[in-house]
Amino acid sequence: MSVAFDTNVLVYAVDRRESSRRLTASRLIERALRQRQGVLILQTLIEFYAVTTGKLKGRPEDSLRFLDRLRTVLAVHAADERDFDRATGAERHGLSFWDALLWATADRVGVQYLLTEDFQDRRVLGGVTFVNPFEGGNEALLAEILPLS
Repeated sequence: MSVAFDTNVLVYAVDRRESSRRLTASRLIERALRQRQGVLILQTLIEFYAVTTGKLKGRPEDSLRFLDRLRTVLAVHAADERDFDRATGAERHGLSFWDALLWATADRVGVQYLLTEDFQDRRVLGGVTFVNPFEGGNEALLAEILPLS
């Protein structure tokens, strides 16, 4: 199964203000790294860097170190023209342009599960299922997507 992480999950993994979400996000990311399962969407890396060095006032070198650790294991995919075209049409599904661009890129590269709290939980669009990793009822699905061992 292919999985990708939305920006919010990556941010929670380093945000010291969100202890319970930080633990959940960190564990899921560690499982993905250990199993070498998953992809990164360039858009989420850009947004992560902007949030952690801006709003969270983190040090750029800390943000880059975190991202470099992910990038050494997980492939990074950027949006292309096809994704742009799909994203401009996806607003009819109730997505903002940036969320639609993330979805279109994930769908094109074969992501089956996008872990995010920003989309309707368990909604399926194209070949992508949105899963809120912080929703209590999703533990079994998350264990199937990213097994504990």
